[in-house]
Amino acid sequence: MPVIRSRDNPLAKELALLVRSARHRRKQGKSVLDGIHLVQGYLQILGSPQAVAVSESGLGHPEIARLLKHPLMPPAAVLADTLFTECASVTAPVGIVAIIAIPVRPLDASPVEPCLLLENIQDPGNLGTLLRTAAAAGMARILLSPGCALAWAPRVLRAGQGAHFQLQLHEDVALADWASRYRGRVLGAVMQDAHPYWELDLTGPIALVIGNEGAGISPELQARLHGRVCVPMASGVESLNAAIAGSILLFERVRQEAMRSLRAVQ
Repeated sequence: MPVIRSRDNPLAKELALLVRSARHRRKQGKSVLDGIHLVQGYLQILGSPQAVAVSESGLGHPEIARLLKHPLMPPAAVLADTLFTECASVTAPVGIVAIIAIPVRPLDASPVEPCLLLENIQDPGNLGTLLRTAAAAGMARILLSPGCALAWAPRVLRAGQGAHFQLQLHEDVALADWASRYRGRVLGAVMQDAHPYWELDLTGPIALVIGNEGAGISPELQARLHGRVCVPMASGVESLNAAIAGSILLFERVRQEAMRSLRAVQ
């Protein structure tokens, strides 16, 4: 199998651009999966990636060798180790990357199912953690405002650890307009004039809003809220990390739904 060593190779150039440029990812509608776990998860749930590259040393990795034999895997290009490292999104890559088309899914104009609304979440780690938690908590539909980090960016994908493939992600949504048409309750995570999370009913069709790490939820979206929920904190502590606060609320919903189901059968 020939080994690619030139930075001018079209695949190597495309990988480097997709890893480093959010503008290029948006323009092309593509992103990069880095590592065995993400590539394997994509194959199992969403199907064939558009292109795959492995490092020269990665060919000897048993799990990579098995992945390359997957029936949905396209033929892989082999990059010299130094070139592969330049094209990867991590400092110590395992040895396999894949280019994928970013899924675009239609969004119901007037939905009623539970969903998570993320407004201007800009830190890739926070965003990926929120997506991973939402998947674990069974909150499958996620709406992201235009001010959020790109959900399918490599750093967000790594933080999400495959959660993306189990979620219905909708980016660049005008959240306030959408919330005005939502047929359930819109509940926002805020600190002022809010109910502690254990006092508020989080069951049923709700749209849970998590706002920007510093500014919180915009006034326009706050005007659409039916309820305000908070995570009480010790005196002197100003705020929680957005991903941690969101995770607490998502799993409080899981707890309340479980208790409601238990009461229904008693």
